[in-house]
Amino acid sequence: MPIFTRNCIFGANNMLMPPVLRFRKLHFFSPSKEPSVSPEGSQITPDEDNTVPAPKHPLPSCAGKSKNPKERTPKRRRPREWRCIDTCCWAIGYFCTAWWLLLFIYHSLPVPAMLQPPESPGTRLRRDGVTAVHPVVLVPGIVTGGLELWEGRPCSEGLFRKRLWGGWFTEILRRPLCWLEHLSLDGETGLDPPGIRVRAVPGLVAADYFAPGYFVWAVLIENLAKIGYEGKNLHMAAYDWRLSFHNTEIRDQSFSRLKSKIELMYITNGYKKVVVVPHSMGSIYFLHFLKWVEAPPPDGGGGGPTWSADHIKAVVNIGATFLGVPKAVSNLFSAEGRDIAYARALAPGLLDSEILKLQTLEHVMRVSRSWDSIVSLLPKGGEAIWGDLDSSPEEGQACSFSTKKSPKLSETDLNSRNNSVKSVSRVKEPTKYGRIIAFGKRASELPSSQIPSLNIDEISRSSRTSDANSSCGEIWTEYNEMSRESMVKVAENTAYTATTVLDLLRFVAPKMMRRAEAHFSHGIADDLDDPKYRHYKYWSNPLETKLPDAPDIEMYCLYGVGIPTERSYIYKLSSTSSSGQCKSSIPFRIDSSVDGETKDSCLKGGVHFVDGDESVPAISAAFMCAKGWRGKTRFNPSGMETYVREYKHKPPGSLWEGRGMESGAHVDIMGNFGLIEDVLMIAGGASGREIGGDRVYSDVMKLSERINVRL
Repeated sequence: MPIFTRNCIFGANNMLMPPVLRFRKLHFFSPSKEPSVSPEGSQITPDEDNTVPAPKHPLPSCAGKSKNPKERTPKRRRPREWRCIDTCCWAIGYFCTAWWLLLFIYHSLPVPAMLQPPESPGTRLRRDGVTAVHPVVLVPGIVTGGLELWEGRPCSEGLFRKRLWGGWFTEILRRPLCWLEHLSLDGETGLDPPGIRVRAVPGLVAADYFAPGYFVWAVLIENLAKIGYEGKNLHMAAYDWRLSFHNTEIRDQSFSRLKSKIELMYITNGYKKVVVVPHSMGSIYFLHFLKWVEAPPPDGGGGGPTWSADHIKAVVNIGATFLGVPKAVSNLFSAEGRDIAYARALAPGLLDSEILKLQTLEHVMRVSRSWDSIVSLLPKGGEAIWGDLDSSPEEGQACSFSTKKSPKLSETDLNSRNNSVKSVSRVKEPTKYGRIIAFGKRASELPSSQIPSLNIDEISRSSRTSDANSSCGEIWTEYNEMSRESMVKVAENTAYTATTVLDLLRFVAPKMMRRAEAHFSHGIADDLDDPKYRHYKYWSNPLETKLPDAPDIEMYCLYGVGIPTERSYIYKLSSTSSSGQCKSSIPFRIDSSVDGETKDSCLKGGVHFVDGDESVPAISAAFMCAKGWRGKTRFNPSGMETYVREYKHKPPGSLWEGRGMESGAHVDIMGNFGLIEDVLMIAGGASGREIGGDRVYSDVMKLSERINVRL
């Protein structure tokens, strides 16, 4: 068919043309502008880049004139410009192709024996005859449990019963302010704001994965299933980790439901006592439950003094925060820790309001200060546990944790070691760990006699103001009510211990502390028989409450060591606050420019480090099992057995190991094969002595002996 005839047909039947013909037209006939004819009869094209001479005679129009199509010379196309989206598409294509190719090779070719992952603990123990004996209850900690929306504001349309916390976190990008609003709690009550209901995701899926591919409890659950566990004898005690522990019962009846579930599992599994496995903050949450279940109504569960002895076989605490964590102080004080301080040093102003006007940290502080649970993680025991201005239990320790070689200690070696081993320090400069917050490196090193004393109450009475002209930022925090003069006085060459830092927080965040301290206490009891300790605010502090009268229960403290863990901080006054240019409403920040004088110093980036699991110092996770509850003490009147088992951190040796099968990190330890084996053995009926008793790599026993607490 001649070209001009085919064009006429396409033009006349464009609306009825089949999709295939339309596709052919788009690909083989590029649209061209109507040529103009010169007086000599030649065509003049409007394309200035076209250098091909036009034919002498124009092509006939669709009206009927025809000409030989071979005389028509097509126009030269201009090359299409390469755009950024083309690069992205090609990159995604290459990535997907490589991924599928590697996946095909992995499943098609035999994997060398040296690259094959070792046999899982559950498979090996099942072959050795270990089976499910005791029902198991898992208690997640802070942050790792999923939260879903049941009622929200108009901006949350389409999110009913979808996860706001945990999962893909897509709503952070789609509607960040709406997401933050729904995760915040009421500033007065610590409960839901009006018109918002966010609840804990129920079941094992609540905390098996924090995000896709990032396991929390999933590996342990899988190994428990291999020795016979399933829904009837395995339960996840999910709760809203933002609330104070007492409020989880007031709003959601979490303790009542946990009590009923344990009783049901006890009966339906042949009257076998339950093994409870709390992680992180879940340890003090369950400690609160042990007092609640025995207490009479209305503040307690009415189970009586023998309930725990009748229903619980063992409490296996993993990475417990029994005595608190110093990083909770930095979180509440300046909404940062080591990682945030490092990011602020790399990109100054990016997380503040100086560049993008996002006020990211202000939003984080506003939301986190509405969560009473964070206050439960503040250091407990004051200077007796964490040290004063001049000394601390960790003073003189070495800081090269990853390379420090420590022999594994059995239970019989501990007493002789504590008496014979002398402290060897590789730290050149003085380290005052007891100064949890020090303004300036000089204040962190000076003798206590040279540090100016500061009366927070006097500053509060004389300098606090609500003058709007003194406030900074558009996102409200309690710093907006502080005058610049009071900020400067707080930061003048001053250091704060675990005792005085609570006074500091009461000054900078009085509403938060007043609300939260109605639910939590951080001291040491003088007389545990005093009736005041029957109040629920003392129940989550192991130094202000007694363990149940249940000598047959075994109490375990399992945790990782060998990772530098935040212990104290060097702060500075933000330059914008000191100069009066209020671009950020957070006037204090970690001074990430401060480092120690030696390569193996414990001071890096404005943070002093000690041994721990990256989040919880070893002394917090172990002291109660190592000393506070060891034997019959006033905190453990029945003398229930306690065991300390440490897991030396070993980073993954290859990509095949994922996050590591010997990791001691706070969350990654949940995939540690040694820890999983211990938990499975205990659930299968083994006692603490049968799994090896104490296993200690660190100096935690010696540190515990340095702590002078009346037992």
